Amino acid sequence: MEQLPGGRRPRLVSSLGLGKGQRCWEVTLDEERGQLAWRDPRSPRRGGEYCFVPTSEIIAVEETDFNKKQHNAGKWQKMTMPHAFTESRPKQLLVYINPCGGKRQGKRIYEQKVAPLFSLASISTDVVITEHANHAKDNLFEVNINKYDGVVCVGGDGMFSEVMHGLIGRMQKDSGIDQNNPKAPLVQCNIRIGIIPAGSTDCICYSTVGISDPVTSALHIILGDCQPLDVSSVHHNNTFLKYSVSLLGYGFYGDLLKDSEKKRWMGPMRYDYSGFKTFLSHHYYEGTIYFQPAKHTLGSPRDKDSCRTGCYICKRSEQQLAEQHKEYGLKHEEDEEEWKVIKGKFLAINAVNMSCACPRSPKGLSPAAHLADGSADLIVVRKCSRFDFLRYLVRHTNQDDQFDFSFVDVYRVKSFQFTSKLSEDNESNVTDIGKKRFGQFCRDHPACCCNIANSTWNCDGETLDNSAIEVRVHCQLVKLFARGIEENCKDEAACSQSSVEQLL
Repeated sequence: MEQLPGGRRPRLVSSLGLGKGQRCWEVTLDEERGQLAWRDPRSPRRGGEYCFVPTSEIIAVEETDFNKKQHNAGKWQKMTMPHAFTESRPKQLLVYINPCGGKRQGKRIYEQKVAPLFSLASISTDVVITEHANHAKDNLFEVNINKYDGVVCVGGDGMFSEVMHGLIGRMQKDSGIDQNNPKAPLVQCNIRIGIIPAGSTDCICYSTVGISDPVTSALHIILGDCQPLDVSSVHHNNTFLKYSVSLLGYGFYGDLLKDSEKKRWMGPMRYDYSGFKTFLSHHYYEGTIYFQPAKHTLGSPRDKDSCRTGCYICKRSEQQLAEQHKEYGLKHEEDEEEWKVIKGKFLAINAVNMSCACPRSPKGLSPAAHLADGSADLIVVRKCSRFDFLRYLVRHTNQDDQFDFSFVDVYRVKSFQFTSKLSEDNESNVTDIGKKRFGQFCRDHPACCCNIANSTWNCDGETLDNSAIEVRVHCQLVKLFARGIEENCKDEAACSQSSVEQLL
């Protein structure tokens, strides 16, 4: 496919972006390799080298007049090559839009940036504008889910959590699985979830794609990408509470969230205010952590092997888990493996299934956490001075090792339990009664010097008031329309950036 006659050239919509430059490019098609190559012969700094993109990632082409300056002068046409689209490409999607959450622009973002791309790729959609909390979750129990190739949520992390809970719950209900049983082997969800970011932080999208951009996420959905994702189930006294895919935090992050929920009128600024207030309070909590190390997975939370596209650690861990379950059985394995115990006073207890990276913290809470290896990174921050805790928090914003402190421990686990000191005391003596009665008073009046007995769990941005919980990681329970964060060396990144700049 050389340069078109009449001074016309092809413009591409692909994972590289939207081509709209007016320069002349040499374009060739290698049908045998399934690649499209292009170069600018007039650019000496490029050295005449070609840039490549797989034809399977080309959504459409447009023919335009080279001398015309008008942007959308030509007509877009779908790719007609047999290998242009794979079987994983979705044909019909169920879309949930949260018009009020996060940036309050979910509907506008979808209609202006995402819907035109879906239409161009001939993807039909059923759109539901959510009207109240858990609308999407409840709706997923009612619709005929089998007619859809995927479910798309337009909003923030809370919107994704709703859709995830609805899909997992629907699959367990249809399969006769009791979610209240913490040891029940959950059925995997074959229907993929797409995330169009329109929230305040968009942590899940950022940690699985590498950027919070609606067009990039829409392209991953159109191309039919698939990224498995671990999910942690949270139980209390054999009662199911929540599922978690990002942060499960007790202490600092739990207190921060509970305080910020009272100040929703402040908007996103409430997180900064509540974070500063929680830091000054410097509350610590006593309790006991029981955990099972994730012996099946490779590496550790302190190595430099970050989870990237086609991660070999995730693939190998999945194979080893399958072999263990086949050989020993789930019950035998959990009963026989040794539990480790940690007792003490803690400022924060965090369990993450992914790095939890975001624009403010590019590395996240655990930079080497993996998306689909069947484990979580358990981060324990013991009681320390305010200054030391501030040093630890600052490490989340730079490139230094955030676990390189004497008061911070990190473990890769497949399950854990936590019991607060108050819950451990079976005898209800006068001191315990006093703590229970005056605990709320202390929360409402921070000037009180009493130490609070229990904190709150922060489960993916939602509060859990039960301090004693049991957590288990389910390997690759859900799938996303994503491919993980792509790893580029400096030369490749520079080449890609230059190509995008020329195309844009």
